Amino acid sequence: MKRSYIFIYLFLVSLTNISFSFAQQPQQEQEKSPRIINIVNFIRAIEPREKEVTPDVLYQTVVEQIKLMTKNDLGGTFLLQYDALIDERYQKLLKALPEDKFELGAWWELPKPLIEKAGIKWRGKYAWDWHSDIGFSVGYTPAEREKIIDVYFNDFKKIFGHYPRSVAAWVIDAHSLNYMYNKYKIVATANCKDQIGTDGFTLWGGYWNQAYYPSKINAYMPAQHASAQIPVPVFRMLGSDPIRQYANGSAVVTLEPVYPEAGGNKNWINWFFETFTKDSALGFNYTQAGQENSFTWSNMKKGLEIQMPIIAHLRDEGKVRVETMEQSGKWFSKTYKVTPATTFTVEKDLGNSDKKTIWYNSRFYRMNILWEKSTLRIADIHLFNEKIPDRYLNSVTTINKSFFYTQPVIDGSQWGKDGNPAGLRLMVNENGKATPVKGGQPTFENIGRYSTKITWPTEHGKFVLNLTEQAMSIKLLNKPSKKWYLELNIHYPEKLPLKKIQQKALAFEFDNHSYTLNAIKGFFAERDNGVGFKVMPQKGILSFLLVDK
Repeated sequence: MKRSYIFIYLFLVSLTNISFSFAQQPQQEQEKSPRIINIVNFIRAIEPREKEVTPDVLYQTVVEQIKLMTKNDLGGTFLLQYDALIDERYQKLLKALPEDKFELGAWWELPKPLIEKAGIKWRGKYAWDWHSDIGFSVGYTPAEREKIIDVYFNDFKKIFGHYPRSVAAWVIDAHSLNYMYNKYKIVATANCKDQIGTDGFTLWGGYWNQAYYPSKINAYMPAQHASAQIPVPVFRMLGSDPIRQYANGSAVVTLEPVYPEAGGNKNWINWFFETFTKDSALGFNYTQAGQENSFTWSNMKKGLEIQMPIIAHLRDEGKVRVETMEQSGKWFSKTYKVTPATTFTVEKDLGNSDKKTIWYNSRFYRMNILWEKSTLRIADIHLFNEKIPDRYLNSVTTINKSFFYTQPVIDGSQWGKDGNPAGLRLMVNENGKATPVKGGQPTFENIGRYSTKITWPTEHGKFVLNLTEQAMSIKLLNKPSKKWYLELNIHYPEKLPLKKIQQKALAFEFDNHSYTLNAIKGFFAERDNGVGFKVMPQKGILSFLLVDK
């Protein structure tokens, strides 16, 4: 895009953003955003990591899961790894389930019998090897992936009479998803929550929770245009804690029932479902319950026996929709032609914590804002670009790890540490002294289908933040002359991918890709200590264009 066109585009966006943010009257009546729960249990028939986890223990775990779901009149999705698919015990057990309540699909980890039937030499140490280069599609060439897919899907149809409509894995590549959609017409898929390095999988900076349409060349990257997307929604797995899961990228703070501080804890479970159902949500809210059978029934029993009655009660009260992955995938595709804007908010944290947060996602970026100890910090901004291929589009991983990223502008988790979290802090300068702005309870208001308005009363006046599909803005009401600004705090400056600070733009480079953050209203400047940057408002308004062009 030529320079003159860029300035014209920014000017038009500026006018649109300001008009939309501050002139449009909020809707008085909003259509209620649906709250959707998928109960997903995936099944392995072998578990070589622990001797006590025998095939009988694995099988009995699924039996108990079915009993508990049936007792609470709950349906769900069972996803089968190939070794479970060809096991007659599982075939008999799962064929007996009522088709109107349960869905059977594919768990896309690749064990020895599947690989060998596809005519490929097995390289694993065990009959199922959980490492990225052995047990996942990213460890195989595109041509090999197609052979593996054909074997699984055709065998599934021979056993159950139809092709799987839902496929999930911790990580999956774009080539495989394209092939599954084009040849076998899958309607839903899922990948792991955001995490750093857990079990060798890194997925960081993606569409937070909820669901998105991936780029045709990057299964982790939301597409910006329908022509560039795989028309199969990717649901994010495991039900992440919207505050604690992000703070430590290697933590596991999820709805998984085996974790005693989260999905196995009654207080956490009650809090999670309360915020999930009651707090503001733009578009829809989504979470995934259930557990892989490798954890065994004895470890998940307590948590599931707490969760399932709560989910059933919320369903009976009309507060949630409990669906199979297939049902949610079809609903998503019918409702959204491109990736929607969504939010996940926490207005009251667990216990005595005063933290509050909002995750805003669109097809262009994600943002996390956190309130803590009466202060505000923009903890995360990542940009999305459908033109950036994933590392495994045409190649394979040769190590036991895999990596999926988007473009970081702010990364509060990875650039900070305990006691010194990173992020853009809202500051005020009074009498030559810079101090964090302190305030009260933020309120969240959804404006139409794409925007969220946040109002935050503070000791310095009322701040209004507007998040739209391609931009954000901040304005201080009541006292517009106050010297307020945003300032980046960072503990690990060597991780900051910032290359150049200009008055109206920040230039970044990450993972061999260059991108910019443009100021629509406001100016960038270096921090006084030379580390990071700050952003000064212009005529009482500060706004960014959040698009990676």
